[in-house]
Amino acid sequence: MSNRRGSLKYWVSAWLPVVIGICVIMMESTEMLGSDHTSRPLRWLFESIFGPVPEARWALLHHLLRKSGHFIGYGLIGLAWLRAWWMTLPHSRFIHDAFLALLGTALVASSDEFHQTFLPNRTGSPWDVLLDCCGAITLQLVAYVLMRIFRPKKLARAA
Repeated sequence: MSNRRGSLKYWVSAWLPVVIGICVIMMESTEMLGSDHTSRPLRWLFESIFGPVPEARWALLHHLLRKSGHFIGYGLIGLAWLRAWWMTLPHSRFIHDAFLALLGTALVASSDEFHQTFLPNRTGSPWDVLLDCCGAITLQLVAYVLMRIFRPKKLARAA
């Protein structure tokens, strides 16, 4: 198989990270990974690194860790979408690829939150979708800035 734009290998390399990201989200969006099941292992890990934490403070830390996971995880999925569109639509502008990536991220996040409304120990929240999209936008902006710094000519052609 060749690595040219029209080859299967090229398309798989462009879109496989998106598929893997969605699969990870699907695995995380289960009853077994609800906050009632993640508190104990995350607390053990946190306390192994930083020492004991009072119960009241742990509740806040656990919440912040889980929301950070949303922000970073969906930020990475947003980057995977951005990369896939960037590779698939070679003559499009960065802003168009970024919009499509944000749209894909928002669809996955919305589907995930909708799915969670059917689980007994999970809830679906539009605030989580907003947080997920903010993660995607933030990492896309970081990617844009880094590309402007390290590959300005390539970005200028696509702008």
